[in-house]
Amino acid sequence: MSEISAFRHVTIGQYLPYGSLVHRFDPRAKLVMFTLLVATVTFADSYTASLLLLAVLLGITHLSRVPLRYALQGLRPALPWIAIFATLQLLFYKGQAGGQECQILWSWGFIDITTCSVRLVALMVPRLLEFMILISLLTLTTSTTELTHGLERLLSPLKRLRFPAHELALVFTIALRFAPTFAQELEKIMKAQASRGADFGEQGRLRFIQRTRNTLPLMVPLFLSALRRAEDLSLAMEARGYTGGQGRTSFIQLKAAPQDCVAVAVVCCFSAFILLHDFTALDELVVGTLGNLTRVAFSCVGH
Repeated sequence: MSEISAFRHVTIGQYLPYGSLVHRFDPRAKLVMFTLLVATVTFADSYTASLLLLAVLLGITHLSRVPLRYALQGLRPALPWIAIFATLQLLFYKGQAGGQECQILWSWGFIDITTCSVRLVALMVPRLLEFMILISLLTLTTSTTELTHGLERLLSPLKRLRFPAHELALVFTIALRFAPTFAQELEKIMKAQASRGADFGEQGRLRFIQRTRNTLPLMVPLFLSALRRAEDLSLAMEARGYTGGQGRTSFIQLKAAPQDCVAVAVVCCFSAFILLHDFTALDELVVGTLGNLTRVAFSCVGH
């Protein structure tokens, strides 16, 4: 049952009220900084930039008092798929990376491991790790109510264009709120099926095909449970007189503090530095070291 119980390690949508400096930031400032850092992680294409981003995110995690091990627990169910995608890109990627010519490091039949595939995998793995840390930090340090109000305030200027800012913020936060709930529901269904003799591949960590085939039939009861919960939620909102964003006021009024403006300015400067600075010299040093280590490893495998 160890593989089945791994689904309770879903950190997205949970909130840890530790009261740190990151917790006290205005939710609007958190969303702006989150967007800037996501864009930076997406467009950063150098080893040095990835390492700097990872170091900064680890520093923010320490500042927020959130245990790093707990923040990364949501990555555990996705590790087998990340390993599969990384292996496929490493073995079968034929394109270029960063506009550089590819050199073949190891070849066997139609399988070619090149410097471009190694570079792609070396950038993909820390990028996925940084995305997971960012999403976990946003949800672990900001409650669902704060996220709703912050997103609605940020989108409020679009109301003049009849943009449903309140409804979109509500849908976004409800999706985050019910992520751990659906994970627990899936865990219950899997345990119920396992008690009836279903095999989800818990006896071997490389049985991805069988595990996937046995997981697909669980989607029907999971969707039925999601529809029932959605209906119950809609009835509860109607019973409490919910009318949407038209003419709706808010009891909570957000006020930005000087520390929020300073934090947003620091993140803006850091993102601009990462995206605009030329890390070619440092990347060549990293690539040279990585290439030498890779050649030594493949030469040992060849012998």
